Amino acid sequence: MNINRVIVAALFVTAASAQQSVDVVHVVSRTAERKLALPGELVPYLAVDLYARVNGFVEQVNVDRGSMVKKGQSLVTLVAPELAAQVAEAESKAQAAESQRAEAEAKLVASQSTYERMKTAAATPGAVAENEVVVAQKSMEAARALVAAMESASRAAHSSVAVLKDLEGYLNVTAPFDGVITTRFVHPGALAGPAAGSAATPLLRIEDNARLRLVVAVPEADAGGIPKGARVTFTVPAYPAETFEGVVARVPHSLDLKTRTMPVELDVSNPGLRLAPGMYAQVQWPVRTARAALLVPPASIVTTNERQFVVRIGNGVVEWVTVKCGAPAGDLVEVFGPLRSGDAIARRGTDELREGARAQARQ
Repeated sequence: MNINRVIVAALFVTAASAQQSVDVVHVVSRTAERKLALPGELVPYLAVDLYARVNGFVEQVNVDRGSMVKKGQSLVTLVAPELAAQVAEAESKAQAAESQRAEAEAKLVASQSTYERMKTAAATPGAVAENEVVVAQKSMEAARALVAAMESASRAAHSSVAVLKDLEGYLNVTAPFDGVITTRFVHPGALAGPAAGSAATPLLRIEDNARLRLVVAVPEADAGGIPKGARVTFTVPAYPAETFEGVVARVPHSLDLKTRTMPVELDVSNPGLRLAPGMYAQVQWPVRTARAALLVPPASIVTTNERQFVVRIGNGVVEWVTVKCGAPAGDLVEVFGPLRSGDAIARRGTDELREGARAQARQ
């Protein structure tokens, strides 16, 4: 009996000594956040080429490239002798129409007076023939119709004058918004006209650069987690030691079929005009997954020629669990595989921990 007890105790001691201790960590499950370095391009918030709305010659250009302008400020003055002649002709026709209307109104007053007198006289039997009363009435109605026609003609003539006056106002080209003149295309003496086809030449180009749009091409794989309203930092080569900030403002919800990216726009405040349209930016783009990710330390992942796995310790037994690595999230790495949150895995993975071997997890 004593000999058997000694043998059993020896076996337990041998098994305990054969069971190795392994430092473990636990699989973490949380929403993963990471940042991608994506290229971006700065473009003006507003930009437009200014054209002349009427044909004319450039008389004066009040601004030049780099000029800061305010909304409504006069930029270019044109002259159009033909338009001035048309205005004078229209005003003359309007005056003639007024004269004709006044003459028609005078005739209407006279015919009304004649009709009233005859109507009163006709109340006395035999004083006025009934036919004369009818003729006076018809004459009054004709005069009233003529007055209405003359009034319509006068309104049409005055409308023509107003239209031509409006066209004259277009000879003064003004700024549609606050901005900076970035390009000047014409000089005094040049012929300008409405934009019609590719041959039309603009007068100026104005841009609103106090605010900029930062266009970032977000890859298709990360388009589902675009954080609208988030503040995103970026740098530009012109100021390599300085970090700027933009706000995610517009998401098109459509991919570019050639690049398989989504052009997302950020609003960037640029009060000092230090940033300029056309600059390329390096954007630290935040990526957030909609679901909880499984995260493990990079040292826990074992990579061999055949597979990539982590060593899980469960019920004192070593198990190799095949995983696929995702993106880094801080000092952890996202993994995909048959793992669960809270699983104990070897803190430092190695293939020396053979699958199926006995092991004791050590926190």
